[in-house]
Amino acid sequence: MAIAPYELVQKQSLPLDCKVRLATLRIEQWHERFAGKTYVAFSGGKDSTVLLHLVRAMYPDTPAVFFDTGLEFPEIRDFVSTIPNVTWMKPKMTFRSVLSTHGYPVVSKRVARYVNDLVRESPKNTSTCNLRRTGMNRAGEYCPSMKLSKKWMYLVGAPFRISDKCCKIMKHQPASLYCKTTGRKAMTGEMASDSRGRAKTYLRHGCNSFDSKTPVSRPLSVWNESDVWEYLKTENVPYSKIYDMGYHRTGCAFCAFGAHLEKPPNRFQLMKTTHPKLWEYCMTKLGMREVLDFIGVKYEP
Repeated sequence: MAIAPYELVQKQSLPLDCKVRLATLRIEQWHERFAGKTYVAFSGGKDSTVLLHLVRAMYPDTPAVFFDTGLEFPEIRDFVSTIPNVTWMKPKMTFRSVLSTHGYPVVSKRVARYVNDLVRESPKNTSTCNLRRTGMNRAGEYCPSMKLSKKWMYLVGAPFRISDKCCKIMKHQPASLYCKTTGRKAMTGEMASDSRGRAKTYLRHGCNSFDSKTPVSRPLSVWNESDVWEYLKTENVPYSKIYDMGYHRTGCAFCAFGAHLEKPPNRFQLMKTTHPKLWEYCMTKLGMREVLDFIGVKYEP
């Protein structure tokens, strides 16, 4: 079900009450399609908080699942612990093990994956590495999105490993296990406005991806961040106090994806002020000081 970009723009410009109606319709369709065997992927962040509120207003017994990576701010964990009917799922590996085994998450998932491909170059992946360097595939077609930008080519020589595997190991694998064990299908609070990748996903599948290899519903796809805050305020929905401490993103505290794009104080500079012990662990025990120095991201306030 392909959606034209202008349709996304039109829906993103709708007032909040219209977006609420669209979201509830998608939730209802998802619930009916899978006979109520659904759940909300609940991160404790503001987006999934809104989604859970919408879903439980319609289906109060819908379970939520918190994927406990151990990387969350304590304020997120405290908030999640106040929500009823939440299953906590842990990954099989710790973040430190992921870093030592696979590498650090830097810049973006795509850049980290491409760098990792080039670092592991061998006779078995010659065509892939050629694609990453030149953008030319086996058919001789130029695919610029498959090429590692010259700006980031220096990362191939980094004195530490780089990888995009952390999200797969820390979140996706536990999610797959939960789905396989329970037969339930996920609803997430992702929005097309979050990133170009999520916008492309919406244009390809819409809110409800029924026929994907891993079916998933994204009822808030056409919402914007301002809609989320308006809903929280008007509906008087409790949310994690981490947002009142200056944070705009509340994913994994130690993740460096996108950190180079943030204006000061970035997530690491802010962390030293709000969570100095967490900051020290990140810089010293996890080795992020060397990583951030190498990619030019400041971490001191």
